[in-house]
Amino acid sequence: MAHKEQVGEQLLDTIDGTARRLGVGRSSVYQLIKDKQLEAVKIGRSVRIPIDSTIALVQRLRGAA
Repeated sequence: MAHKEQVGEQLLDTIDGTARRLGVGRSSVYQLIKDKQLEAVKIGRSVRIPIDSTIALVQRLRGAA
């Protein structure tokens, strides 16, 4: 499903923000990245998670249930 990007729409989230969205801890987010379940983008020394990657993960999990 394609999303039209709107001005001001957040594209990336922090590790902490992604953990809050998913209801898991930071270490679980890092494990999901390591397992290639979530995409991670490095900006300088910061790691960010694309929002659409988080949405795709949830959709895959819902489909597996």
